[in-house]
Amino acid sequence: MSSRNSLPLSEHAMQIAERRFPELAAKSGHVAYKTTLQRTGAVVVKTSQGQMVERRADGTSIVIKDLPVGKRVKPGVVLKRVK
Repeated sequence: MSSRNSLPLSEHAMQIAERRFPELAAKSGHVAYKTTLQRTGAVVVKTSQGQMVERRADGTSIVIKDLPVGKRVKPGVVLKRVK
């Protein structure tokens, strides 16, 4: 939080700020990926083909594991834990 005194956001201002969340999340993820690759020389990621791979700074990739196909969930669906 900022140390300065600020007024509460209006509903409209909050909606504008919330629309930026996906953009900010994507940028943060990309920066984390690049930083980790530079510091450690390798990053483990899930590919769109459903594989877990290690990507190295020299451009090579090693498949670690084929991942099981996940379930598609429509946005807005409420999931409940079964006991």
